[in-house]
Amino acid sequence: MPDRHFPVRPNLEQLKHQAKDLLRADPSLGKLAHAQHALALSYGFPSWPRLVLACRMTDAIWRDDVEAVHELVRQHPRLLHENARGVAHSNWGPPMSYAANLGRDRIIAMLRALGADDLNFAFDRACLQGRIDTARQLYAMGARPDAESVEGPCETQCGAGLAYLVSLGCELTVSHVALVLQTYSRSPQGKHECLELAATHGIALPDTPPMAIHRGRLDLLERHLDRINDTFSHEDIYPPSLGCDADHTKALHGTPLAGGGLLHLAVDNDEIELAEWLLAHGADVNLRAAIDADGFGGHTPLFGCVVSQPYRVGRRSAMARLLLDHGADPNVHASLRKRLRFVEDETMREYRNVTPFEWGEQFHDQEWVDRDAMRLIAES
Repeated sequence: MPDRHFPVRPNLEQLKHQAKDLLRADPSLGKLAHAQHALALSYGFPSWPRLVLACRMTDAIWRDDVEAVHELVRQHPRLLHENARGVAHSNWGPPMSYAANLGRDRIIAMLRALGADDLNFAFDRACLQGRIDTARQLYAMGARPDAESVEGPCETQCGAGLAYLVSLGCELTVSHVALVLQTYSRSPQGKHECLELAATHGIALPDTPPMAIHRGRLDLLERHLDRINDTFSHEDIYPPSLGCDADHTKALHGTPLAGGGLLHLAVDNDEIELAEWLLAHGADVNLRAAIDADGFGGHTPLFGCVVSQPYRVGRRSAMARLLLDHGADPNVHASLRKRLRFVEDETMREYRNVTPFEWGEQFHDQEWVDRDAMRLIAES
């Protein structure tokens, strides 16, 4: 297994600096070439030259440089069928599929003419990224969706991609709805579109306050104003009737949601407009989550701004500022436990009697901690 994660868009100059830093940290490597080789191995490459090729290929595709991509394939024909990022396991695929993620239609046409054969994978990548014109181009080339194609847009909460696949005759099931609800992605508008598409195709979504949040439906929320400060179980938030997993850890969020209220849920899903609406209609900014039989819970929505799935996937929201401006207490204490999934350390961790700032300061995986939120809380 590689020691490091190779970026989707690698920067060769940064990697050169990393190799120099590695040599300074470990003089026993002797030469820069040895440090470069060691660095390449740590990223899962067999050699530094192969890493350099991956950087050049991906950079050319990002720049939509058809000529540069063509020249790389001419010089190294194997690149046509190897992952564009060079590493063995890359869900962005070979160059044609990598280009499909970005909507680089001219590069796709050129690579197809050279013999690229990853049509269906490229098509699926275009759909999950919402590159519908690109998906249509690949469909015209002969790509066809299969039973698993629908999972991609559900995982990325891409309403446009899901709608296109359904228009081609793909079936939408409750298991797909479960994926939309439990995924790591945070794309509020896309999520709303996916769920409305499911509803229009006969999947019964429960008329509950948490589902109104999931759907982004203010009209449905208005029916439940009397429950605006209720707390909800994990099963209320992730309904088993929609195929949601019995294992609570499979619902991918940062700060625990079980026992939380609607504002907790809005924070975790990066629904700032819904959070504003809830606050304007009487939601308690310091509502404490229910405390379970083991004494865990009691956290307020502000905790969810600190250990945050939206932050983890690159969405720096203004939630912490919004909550603090509405009187969120930065000094409240709670006890939490958390098991992250699909990460290196999946052990259950416990945090007793912590404030929101201490929750972030002590959290075992700092990649989940929003430093901007921490700064705002510290200033408060």
